[in-house]
Amino acid sequence: MVSFLQVNNLTKSFGDRILFEDITFGVAQGQKIGLIAKNGSGKTTLLNIIAGKEDYDSGSVVFRNDLRVGYLEQAPHYPEGLTVLQACFYSRNETVKLLAEYEQALMDDDSSKINELLERMDSLKAWDYEQRAKQILGELKIHNYDQKVESLSGGQLKRVALANVLITEPELIILDEPTNHLDLEMTEWLEDYLSRSTISILMVTHDRYFLDRVCGEILEIDNRRIFQYKGNYAYYLEKRQERLDAQNAEAERASNLLRKELDWMRRQPQARGTKAKYRIDAFYDLEKKAKQPRVAGQVNLDVKASYIGSKIFEAVDVCKRFGDLKITEHFNYIFARYEKLGIVGNNGTGKSTFIKMLMGEVKPDSGHFDVGETVRFGYYSQDGLQFDEQMKVIDVVQRIAEYIDLGDGRKLGVSQFLSYFLFTPDKQHDYVCKLSGGEKRRLYLCTVLMRNPNFLVLDEPTNDLDIVTLNVLEEYLRNFKGCVIVVSHDRYFMDKVVDHLLVFKGNADIKDFPGNYSQYREWKEAQEAVRKEEEAAAMKKQAATPVKPRKEDNGTKRRLTFKERKEFEELDAEIPRLEAEKKELEESMSSGTLAPEELMRQSERISRLMDELDEKSMRWLELSEFV
Repeated sequence: MVSFLQVNNLTKSFGDRILFEDITFGVAQGQKIGLIAKNGSGKTTLLNIIAGKEDYDSGSVVFRNDLRVGYLEQAPHYPEGLTVLQACFYSRNETVKLLAEYEQALMDDDSSKINELLERMDSLKAWDYEQRAKQILGELKIHNYDQKVESLSGGQLKRVALANVLITEPELIILDEPTNHLDLEMTEWLEDYLSRSTISILMVTHDRYFLDRVCGEILEIDNRRIFQYKGNYAYYLEKRQERLDAQNAEAERASNLLRKELDWMRRQPQARGTKAKYRIDAFYDLEKKAKQPRVAGQVNLDVKASYIGSKIFEAVDVCKRFGDLKITEHFNYIFARYEKLGIVGNNGTGKSTFIKMLMGEVKPDSGHFDVGETVRFGYYSQDGLQFDEQMKVIDVVQRIAEYIDLGDGRKLGVSQFLSYFLFTPDKQHDYVCKLSGGEKRRLYLCTVLMRNPNFLVLDEPTNDLDIVTLNVLEEYLRNFKGCVIVVSHDRYFMDKVVDHLLVFKGNADIKDFPGNYSQYREWKEAQEAVRKEEEAAAMKKQAATPVKPRKEDNGTKRRLTFKERKEFEELDAEIPRLEAEKKELEESMSSGTLAPEELMRQSERISRLMDELDEKSMRWLELSEFV
């Protein structure tokens, strides 16, 4: 295989904290690799180094010459004032640079430079750049090309950035959390697009279904080192556990042997001096092995939630709209005790608004939520991340409570609780300002759970959390003795945690489904298959029905279908536009002022226009017989 990227002996540190040390790996043509690590281990830093946005201590990053590389950042940013379409041209890629050079050459009237650029533009398909941008934006459900980027939602901005990467048709694409802020429909579109494409991929994602279906290899950063697994996510889980078991066994053996060697080392220096030097060196190697981190088994955190009565909450005739956008309309729902409900749907359908109405942050236009007296909410919101950056991690949580009640007189202290959520003792005494974005999200989650609620409301809890933390949170929620509502686009997480769904389809259309997301997907696909069968049967029946004679045969006349009438109206408007463009081109070509290359380009365009006009005019004549 052709090597696209080679990373050799790369080391990166911040002060005395080493993120990774002497790591080596490569990406070859056709490889699709997922990068996994705990938050704070340097995943984003590594991608930024590869993309040339950060420096490193030592090592090398080498790309194949002339390789087209695309990079999707975790939090893309564009200058204010740019439109969506202009943002697609806000890039350092070769095609955009070439277009800028060509425009400058035209302004300078530099014919030799223009001729030189024309061949390069043809090879990169630069002429089609804007059309490709619009096509991919359309696939990503972005249709308003003149909308300003500062008015876009997080999900829309992510899709614009994704389009910006894909339109360059890169050979290697680097993706940092590509599914963050994307709704399920867009996530599944991107999953399908990447799994079918021949693009080489290096990506960080917490979406395990996405990872499993797109990537065939996994890289893991653990304890400053890198480990490679030649298989998908399911294979990685199996082999990782084997590696950890072997690591624990080796550390245990080394620890047992170390006790014997330590006794030997503590003897008088004179006695040790007569021994072979290799044994002294071996002792220090053994000490390193014995002190390597051991992976503890999964702790069962069986937290006793505060008492919750039989009445949880009831939505009574709830209506809410913003202008023409309806969120709920006469919505009624009785929430059951210990229910674990998932809320899914595309962005903009009102999921977070529904949660805010339940929490009392947004008032319904009419109707109300009747909440039980014993309910104690624990609310994890998308915008609730607010800390004193100069406080220590353990102090942030300890300020809420000293311990969690496990029942039967058992208590769990703050430090133990933080350890369960993967904060090591050293990390617990770090200042909040030193935490990564994902670690701050994890700390915020701990502050919510530490209040010992009996009803958890989690709005997009999976964004920015690493896979290891998600596994811990899933286990916690499965054992949670209370009620749960989760809004999430993470299909794997929803399958593990919830047993009931509300599917927000938009315009106050809410589907109540008794099952998890995969079950809903199977049901939806079955419904779609039935619909297609019914449509095919109807078309077959229509084809078998004799066509009624036209007016000239017996006085009757076939009428246009709705679809044909719409097509006729569009042709009626489009043909004059094409004719006007043709006339304008003819006048321009006969002016005698065009450069040779521009004359050739307009000649090719007018040829295509005439073919298009012939085709559309013929179709217009066919349809006009039945108007």
